[in-house]
Amino acid sequence: MRALHSLVDNKASALSKALIAHCQALVGGTLRDLYTANNILSGYTKCGEIWVAHQLFDRMRNRDTVSWNTMISGYVNSGKLERAWDFLESMRQCGLDVDAYTFSSMLKGVASASRLDLGQQLHSLIFKQGYARNVYSGSALLDMYAKSERVKDAYIMLQHMPQRNSVSWNALISGFAQSRDRETAFGLLDSMEHEGVKPDDGTFAPLLTLLDDHEFIKLTAQVHAKVMKHGLEWENTVCNAAVCSYSECGSIEDAKKLFDNIVFRDIVTWNSMLAAYLVHGEEDSAFRLFIDMQWLGIEPDFYTYTSVISACFEEARKNQGKSFHALVIKRGLEQSLPISNAFIAMYIKLGNGSMDEAISVFESMESKDRVSWNSMLTGYSQVGLSEDALELFAQMRSLNTEIDHYALSAVLKSCSDLATLILGQQVHALALKFGFESNEYVGSALIFMYSKCGFIKDARSSFEETFQSSSVTWNAIIFAYAQHGLGHDALDLFHMMRARRTKLDHITFVAVLTACSHIGLVEEGYGFLLSMETDYGIPPRMENYACAIDLFGRAGLVNEAKALVDLMPFQPDMMVWRTLLGACRSSGNMELACQVGNQLLELEPEEHSTYVLLSDMYGRLQKWGEHARVKRLMRERGVRKVPGWSWIEVQNQVHSFNAEDRSHPLCEDIYPVLEGLMDEVIKVGGDANSEDPLQQTEIWFGIL
Repeated sequence: MRALHSLVDNKASALSKALIAHCQALVGGTLRDLYTANNILSGYTKCGEIWVAHQLFDRMRNRDTVSWNTMISGYVNSGKLERAWDFLESMRQCGLDVDAYTFSSMLKGVASASRLDLGQQLHSLIFKQGYARNVYSGSALLDMYAKSERVKDAYIMLQHMPQRNSVSWNALISGFAQSRDRETAFGLLDSMEHEGVKPDDGTFAPLLTLLDDHEFIKLTAQVHAKVMKHGLEWENTVCNAAVCSYSECGSIEDAKKLFDNIVFRDIVTWNSMLAAYLVHGEEDSAFRLFIDMQWLGIEPDFYTYTSVISACFEEARKNQGKSFHALVIKRGLEQSLPISNAFIAMYIKLGNGSMDEAISVFESMESKDRVSWNSMLTGYSQVGLSEDALELFAQMRSLNTEIDHYALSAVLKSCSDLATLILGQQVHALALKFGFESNEYVGSALIFMYSKCGFIKDARSSFEETFQSSSVTWNAIIFAYAQHGLGHDALDLFHMMRARRTKLDHITFVAVLTACSHIGLVEEGYGFLLSMETDYGIPPRMENYACAIDLFGRAGLVNEAKALVDLMPFQPDMMVWRTLLGACRSSGNMELACQVGNQLLELEPEEHSTYVLLSDMYGRLQKWGEHARVKRLMRERGVRKVPGWSWIEVQNQVHSFNAEDRSHPLCEDIYPVLEGLMDEVIKVGGDANSEDPLQQTEIWFGIL
């Protein structure tokens, strides 16, 4: 805020000087002097008063190239390229010569607006008027092509320039840095130095952005040494880039050492160090740095706030996140779009208990962008509020909010959770309309939706329509076949994925292990787990071990499952223990089930599913004492069983059923049919209790 006040003060001072000069010229009768008028005109444009400058320009009896260039530059700096272009056309119609400064200003605006078409027209005009070999016009053209992602054209421009300065080289190096061409960018640095052009901060800053991995730590140190050799170690742009580079190369110590040695730190310096701490998981250090900024009077910007808010995504940091929220409100920044979006993401990441706060932030926002809407869509979907997600999506459509692949992916997930085929197909039609059907995330969401609704052929069709260059869609289709019990088809897809050299990840092996588990391929599945790191270079994660434990459990090999838990290279989480408990329940290994169950009750005393699983298991085995003990623990700890829900879509309408609830309007018709069918099952020797009663109700309603 202090920097903003300084900027406002400087602008006010510049405007005051321009107004005084204008008044003196009017009183003294010197406004007719072209030199005086041009100076006043320049004063107005430099302080952003382009409208006042335009009025003065219209009243000037005499105008020269400087007058026109001043107005063109003013409109370009105000972000009004179209008006600047109109001035250029008028200038040429008046018969005035367009010079190198005119072209430089216009090309700067074209580069900022990414208007390659206008840039190419200017290139033709520059060539026609003989400015192609001018260093200023040539450098501006080169910069325009580089910023328009036409680095090859920019490189050709450099080769044909008879005189090249540091601006020319820096523009090209920056262009290749943006396109992530590390080899060419550093090659240009060598050529630049060989030609005798001295590098400056504009040379080294983009090069340092390319050094973002552990393998480049030595190169980062070498570039930093070269920076010091050229006496640029106090230039903020280079220092800030070096802090980021050291951090991204894995050396938080070097980043901190450099930060401590920087004498004049701007807000970007502080933000760079803050980001470095957060990337390395040092949230406490980041919070201390934020407090230091307050003590030193450094006013945070929106990037500072969004960074520290992002560090509060875990339950343990919830209170700190709320403190930051209070601070933002106190400083009047609650309507800042990036900050509000960061708070929405924070509350969503904190889980179901904080969803109301996310909704409150969203509803209080005066303006919303795609990030705001997409965050809420994802949040509703993640916490199981799928119907709310669909309502929000309908609201987006009614407000003509731009729909992107993130929104479509989120709403398709909600369709999957509700198994609403018709609505999912409508969203699929939208994806086709907007041209996102081949997007990997939309494609994978479509695969899950069709698979969840029971249409594996449609899931496969969606897979065939998407780009298959990454693992996202492959993992989705392998999962789909695995969940449908088509394990061999899933494994065929895995082998096809390998044959096409698609990069595998740990999710791929979760899908493969699931496929093996569902069709009883124990040895093959365990072989996949063992080969993950040795053959594919992918260390097994917690979910991979959980799938392997499920693999053993489904095959009745509980002892092998327990042995695998003991061999894990890290402490098992709740998912692993619950998977093992399920295996014990299936095999009837009560002794191990009691050990695992009691451990779960200690580690996760508020999770209702553990109590339900244990009490059900004890009840089936008629161990009524243990059954009563678990029920008593639930009462003492205030744990309540969350009722289950099930859905079925019949004649384009979704019907939901809640466990132990008979509120459905057709309840009187459903249950007699259900009881009659269960009697028939018993008569033919089946087990009427083999299915979940909730799922039975759903199925019988579909039949009815």
